[in-house]
This record gives sequence, structure tokens and C-alpha cells, in this order.
Amino acid sequence: MFTSKPRRAFSLIPLLLAAALSACGGGGDAPAATPADLPPDPPVVQQGPGALLSGAFVKTLSAADITQALRSPDSKVEEGVVPRYDVSSYRITYTTTDKHGVEVMASGLVSVPLKPAGQPSPVLGYQHATTFHDAEAPANKVEAFEPPLVLASLGYIVVSPDYVGFGASKGVEHPYLTAEPTARAVIDMQVAALHWRRQHGVADNRQLFLAGYSEGGYATMAAHRALHQSGHALKAHLQAAVPGAGPYDVLETLDEQLDRVRKLVPVLGAAINPGFLRHLGSTVRDEVRRLLLRQMVPEDGDVSYQTLFLDRYLADDRDAITAEHSVHLGWAPAVPVYLFHGRGDLTVPYSAAESARDALREAGATEVSLTDCTTPKFGHLDCVPEYFRFAVDRMGRLARDL
Repeated sequence: MFTSKPRRAFSLIPLLLAAALSACGGGGDAPAATPADLPPDPPVVQQGPGALLSGAFVKTLSAADITQALRSPDSKVEEGVVPRYDVSSYRITYTTTDKHGVEVMASGLVSVPLKPAGQPSPVLGYQHATTFHDAEAPANKVEAFEPPLVLASLGYIVVSPDYVGFGASKGVEHPYLTAEPTARAVIDMQVAALHWRRQHGVADNRQLFLAGYSEGGYATMAAHRALHQSGHALKAHLQAAVPGAGPYDVLETLDEQLDRVRKLVPVLGAAINPGFLRHLGSTVRDEVRRLLLRQMVPEDGDVSYQTLFLDRYLADDRDAITAEHSVHLGWAPAVPVYLFHGRGDLTVPYSAAESARDALREAGATEVSLTDCTTPKFGHLDCVPEYFRFAVDRMGRLARDL
């Protein structure tokens, strides 16, 4: 099934690269020459956020393996996507920061398409959806039907952060829907993965795309905004972002969820309204919190979720949610943003995508669109396969060297 045997120690990676990564768009120890008109890389980070700590080979899967896996009921990607390349995947660890700004070791997966020697690839930052089990983080679930491997088989170097709270940082609270540490985990992983590629001669073409669904859509927009507002060197690499079904407007998302709680528990309906939640008695407040939390975080997860946004919502601290949790306000992206959402989504309301589209356009963005899911039922999970087909199409219109 595999074309290479696993290598566990980072020091052994060059041995594998001599046999495999020489055909991944690189060759030798030095990066390929870069035309002068391409944007420069960000500087290598030796310590602190963005520093590469380690890397290890995980496995190689053939294009045939991935094609077969797309027929599995577990696949999130429609069969219409046609794999072209074998894919080698590597687990890397790197430094980022938690919700308090404290440095922490995080992990993620880099999946590399095995192309003819010297052929570069575009880079795709794939942010995974909400999961409550560490075993489902990208670097822990390296299976042929998983999106990072499928997308890499199309010709992208796919960089997939596990997020803080998963993988190497399991045990640290996951800063759920908190913008700054979410963006940092994504961007620091990109910087560390670029360092890894340069060390091992894996060539990219200086094109970067960002994509993700649900929490991954939120993380995609959080990282895009951070790149844009900070003027990070990777901003010049970014070609487009394809966020799907994300709670970009956290207030809108929670207001809609609260309305759903009112409908599910009519006895609470008259007592709970946005802007007056801080006046609830402790018993009712605890029940509302439990009901809201259960709609987002199940009780059987093995990852600790930090829910500051929910506590602020119940305290009616709407300004803090807007400032530190929502990711759609106060910026105008300079590259296309292709939003995707289902109108029947009961997990993340469609209105959150409408709010993001309208806010970005009002800020001056000229290439922001919202495409509706057409899959019957239009629900959150129902629309996942169609989202990936949509993302592959939109990115493929701009990507070179696939």
C-alpha cells in the first residue's frame, strides 16, 4: 500500500528525501532558484512563534490508494475529484502561542505531492473543521480519504495545523473561536513548514491558498485577516481564500443559536433574549449555557475547549466578542474570498456568511462572493462534499504548476 517505509526520527528525513522528495518539486539541499519577480519568503524563525522544532515521515500513499478511498462513506470529498499524484506526509512540530500569549509546542501535517524532480507546487493551508477527539487531528489521522491527502494528490503542498489543544499540545485548552491564537497557529505553522521545505529542497511556486470548513472556515478567515492587517510576508504569496460555513460573525452565530434554544425549550423562551442575559438567575443561566454549549461541543470529547466567547455572550459583553472573537469586521481583503454556505445549516447559520460578505464589501473589498450549497437538505454536514468540490474549482482557476 505504501511506497516508502516510515521514518520516525527527524534526523532520518534526508534519507527518505534522497529517494522520494527529489521528485517532489525540489532536489538536493538547496532550494530551487526563484525568479526575481516572485514575492520573497518570510525570514526563517529560529526560536519563538513560527520556529520549526522537529519533523518526521509518516507515510506515503499512492494516487490509486486515494482514488479508492474516495469511494469510502467516510470520505469528505466527492468522487469527482481525481487524484493525480502519490503523496508523502510528514508530521512537524513548531512553536506558537496559546490564548494567553504563552509559547507552546504545536503540531501539524505537511503533505507533499510526488512530482517529477524540480517541479514546484502551490501551497494550500487547509484548516480542519471542529473535532472533539485528538485522534481526528490532521497529523494523527493520516488516511487516504482525509482532505489534506486528497488535496495534495491534486498537486498542492498541503499544510494542515492540528491547532492548539490537539496533537503535540493536547492538554492545553483549545482557544475555540478566539481570533488571535487561532490565526497564530495557522500562520506559525505556515512559517515552520516553509522552513522545513527549504531545508529539504521541496520547491513551491510562491502561491498560497487558504481553505477550510466550519471552524476551519473561521480559522481561514482569522489567518487571512491577520496576514492582511500585519503586512506579513506571506500576504504577498496569498492568491485566494475559500472559507466554508464558518462562524465569522460570532455574535450573529450565537444570537441564532439562542433563538434555536428558545424554540427547543419553549419554557425558557420568554426569559432569554440577547442583551438581557446577564440578568438571568444563576439556575437559568447555567441551563442556557449548557444548551448552547451542547450545540457546539459534545460531552464525549477528549480535548479541552476554552469557551470564553460563550461566557462573554452570557455576560452581554458584545463589544468584547466583536473585538476578540469575530473575524469579519474592519478589513478589506485584497485577494478573492469565495465564501460557501448552506441555507439550511442549523449548526452555523447562513446569516453568519451573509454578515461576513456584507462587512467585507462595505470595508472596500471588491472580490468577495457567497455561493450557496445546492446539496439536498443544505445542512452543515450535508454540504461538506460539495464544499470541497467548490474549493478545488475556485483554487484551480488561479493555481499554477498543478
